[in-house]
Amino acid sequence: MSEQNQNCKPCPDGRVRDNAGKCVMPEVTFASFILSLNTTALFHMGELPHPETGEKIIDLELVKHTIDTIRMLRDKTKGNLDKDEEEMVANILYDLKIRYVKAAGNPPQAT
Repeated sequence: MSEQNQNCKPCPDGRVRDNAGKCVMPEVTFASFILSLNTTALFHMGELPHPETGEKIIDLELVKHTIDTIRMLRDKTKGNLDKDEEEMVANILYDLKIRYVKAAGNPPQAT
């Protein structure tokens, strides 16, 4: 990257610099898509705070919907994923299911 590009302002949230130094959305890959769904589920489980307010939101219905979406993608892409992608999806589904069961069994206490 040229010295001029290194001295530019940071890219807006979610964007990265391409080889020409222009702020663009990152390439969409299967892995990045699944990881974004994982992040969404963790956010709705209250494990990640809202980036602007710091508030933790819990919406288990949205978590279940996201888990179901990842499961559907796993089923629809069966036989088309490489070994690393299959393992990533399996690990994320397992982790989210465990977290969901714990969260559903321990609803947040009123303060």
